Amino acid sequence: MSKIKLSKEFIKSTVKLALNEDLYPSGDITSELVNSDKVLTVKLISNQSAIVGGLLFAKQTFVLIDNKIKFIIKKKDGSRVKKGKLVALIKGNVKNILIAERVALNFLSHISGIATKTNEFVKLAGKNTKICCTRKTIPNLRVIQKYAVKLGGGTNHRFNLSDEYLIKDNHIASSDLNTLVLKAIKNKKGKKITVEVDRIKQLRSILGLKFNTVLFDNMNIKNLRDGVKIAKKYYETEASGNVSLKTVKAIASTGVNRISVGCITHSAPAVDFKLEI
Repeated sequence: MSKIKLSKEFIKSTVKLALNEDLYPSGDITSELVNSDKVLTVKLISNQSAIVGGLLFAKQTFVLIDNKIKFIIKKKDGSRVKKGKLVALIKGNVKNILIAERVALNFLSHISGIATKTNEFVKLAGKNTKICCTRKTIPNLRVIQKYAVKLGGGTNHRFNLSDEYLIKDNHIASSDLNTLVLKAIKNKKGKKITVEVDRIKQLRSILGLKFNTVLFDNMNIKNLRDGVKIAKKYYETEASGNVSLKTVKAIASTGVNRISVGCITHSAPAVDFKLEI
């Protein structure tokens, strides 16, 4: 799969876009009312227990507004922080700190939210089953969201449509399962092949063909357990379909190798951070 690269330039360019969105066309007209010479040390605090993520994005936000601002990180990305604990100290011109505040917190809240939610699934799934993200991401934020999943202990699934073959229900409905699998095998050129099935009968019809992963979609626990038992000698196994914190432990108990979870990226709640002056 395509590697996620959080280079300094990527972080800088991403933060620039966010600041432009917040400051166009006239800047922060409210913060301009504040005494421009006042220097303060401000605490960045988590209002809830969470896995922290996005500190370099937050730091870059303040630096782009004022490169004299010092952003002193007290917790590393991927670390757990308790409610009320200090995450970073920000020292500098208070007006410029206020200008950067919301954009910095938005990055932290979103990335930490995904990392925290992912970690909840990872703990419930146990050591033998991987929690994977999907392509159900906010447009143009996929790199950041998949980075957050890794912080939470999850595994990145394919990054885009070029990474691997994933033959899904609508491909099958538009063609024929065996034909599609055989074509993928013929054309794979080093790419992995995953085939989605929603019935044991489908699995049996392709059993023994040389692909990599069987993706069991929206199967009940009994059928999933049977499917894993049949497929595990030949393929890696994966489960998907409206997976929740209530169901993930039972799904993992079937022996499936990995579980793909859309909600960790498309609807993870933000973590609440605040700047305390």
